[in-house]
Amino acid sequence: MTKADLVDVMAKAGNITKAQAEKALSALTESVKSSLGKGERVVLPGIGSMSCTQRKARNGRNPQTGKEIKIPARTAVKFSLAAAVKSMLNPLKKPAAKKK
Repeated sequence: MTKADLVDVMAKAGNITKAQAEKALSALTESVKSSLGKGERVVLPGIGSMSCTQRKARNGRNPQTGKEIKIPARTAVKFSLAAAVKSMLNPLKKPAAKKK
């Protein structure tokens, strides 16, 4: 789904104009970026949560040359999917009956 698709869905679902939907999406995006920048956890109910995590410096390899390189420490964003979405994507299947 692209940004334009998302704006269309938001406009139709919210019975608002596309311009208003785009403004709302931009506000959401900016507030998420701002919160993550402050190191805060962001929860999107029914979707999942995002939080910042620190990655240590490590050694890696350039896949083209095979030469060892140093990968610096950095801050990364970790996303945890909500249980409702996980269960929707991976529905439980009933076990097959055992043959005697």
